[in-house]
Amino acid sequence: MRRPTPVPDPLLDTAARQEGLLSTAQCERAGLTRDRRAALGRAGELVPVVRGVHDAAPAVVRRHGPHVFAAPAPGGRPGADRGGAPTAPRDLDHLRRRAAWTALLALGPSRAVAVGCCALALHGVQGLPATIRPEAALPSADGRRPRGGEPVTGSVTRCFGTGDVVVVGGARAVVPELALAQAVCELGRDHAVAVLDSALQRGLVLAGDLGGVRARARGRRGAARLAEWWHLVDGRAQSPLETWARLQCVDAGIPPHDVQVPVRDRAGRVVARGDLGWIQRDGRLLVAEVDGAGPHSTPAALYEDRRRQNAIAAADAVLVRFTAEDIRARHVVPSTIRRHLR
Repeated sequence: MRRPTPVPDPLLDTAARQEGLLSTAQCERAGLTRDRRAALGRAGELVPVVRGVHDAAPAVVRRHGPHVFAAPAPGGRPGADRGGAPTAPRDLDHLRRRAAWTALLALGPSRAVAVGCCALALHGVQGLPATIRPEAALPSADGRRPRGGEPVTGSVTRCFGTGDVVVVGGARAVVPELALAQAVCELGRDHAVAVLDSALQRGLVLAGDLGGVRARARGRRGAARLAEWWHLVDGRAQSPLETWARLQCVDAGIPPHDVQVPVRDRAGRVVARGDLGWIQRDGRLLVAEVDGAGPHSTPAALYEDRRRQNAIAAADAVLVRFTAEDIRARHVVPSTIRRHLR
């Protein structure tokens, strides 16, 4: 069978900005007729995702390289949180943003708006579940339904005004404050606190804005249970793993005495900061460090970790380190901390 003419390069550039996805309308404007799209689909070059949305990711990766879908870190550089290695093309952040683009392209990216968890993914908020459903909506001033009269799979109805819409990476999304109010009502406690911590840490909302998030969440389904969680939010957490380790210790009755705790030498100078800290019975500081796979795997990160570890030891503090696997096990962190505190 003759190989079909490849997807035009300008269209692949568009797909690169949309996490590898294209809408039927975008394809048609570029001259890809239905028959040609079908031929490309059979060749695995343009695979249908949902009605009106096609996947061109393999062709995009061949054109732009394996790191094309890496999210920009603070400062505009591709990379993982806290200076880690560039994100892989199929990492979870990419897949979450891809869910957002799936919904936007299905409804029409010129008028659809990402909401809830999808909006948070586009804003770069960490701490979301591994997979999120495609979710977008139309501003309340636009009462039109998507073609066929059905919303994109997994979407729900949202109400908001055009003043709540911003553009993030070429995508339309509700502002972080509204996205948080929509999402936290539907998330479990650990993910809800983690996304609030991340939004604060990244400066997407300020501590004083939490009252606005809380007000916007009020009256939504699931909002009542949030009353027990707001006091757990702490924007000093540098990663969701830190948040989850802290929550596990809170549940075990041994909450840390401080977060991003300063470690001082005998002269009182701060020589390092630990993720979580406790004061032991003998007055010594117990420091817990949470190591994510990406952020701590580069040579520069390993060198900095060794420097900090030596500084903490020289300050006569006790250091314990945990991995992502320890956090997922749920019992490792609190049991280790409790043993040291005894």
